Amino acid sequence: MTAFCLYSKHMLTNEEFEKLVGQGIDAIDKKFLVKLENVEIVVEDNPTPFQLEKLKLRGALLFGLYEGIPLTKRESYGQVLPDKITIFKNQIEQVYSRPEDIKKAIADTVWHEIAHHFGMDEKQVRDAERNRKENKK
Repeated sequence: MTAFCLYSKHMLTNEEFEKLVGQGIDAIDKKFLVKLENVEIVVEDNPTPFQLEKLKLRGALLFGLYEGIPLTKRESYGQVLPDKITIFKNQIEQVYSRPEDIKKAIADTVWHEIAHHFGMDEKQVRDAERNRKENKK
């Protein structure tokens, strides 16, 4: 789950936004991409009321959401629907207006949600994100 509380405006076409999501996926280290199992990554305009209620989010924007069974918790796993990572277009575009900022937000959100697929909880993901930023300096 990735949530923020800021507002701005910029609109990409769905095709442009989905292309940036694809670039975000391609930016993930290949050693992790090959281990993605039974995961669908989709773009939606906004989270559903059910998704917001389930997360108990009030007034926060949700950039992405992982729904599924993390790899670390899978036992006797088979014949199940794919896990789902959703990237929320309108939520990101409410915060970022410059195309390069939108691209970075998408890539960061894709990374964040894939980390949940690998079993990291929110605190672990946030710590790893901090480490990633420090290592890029």
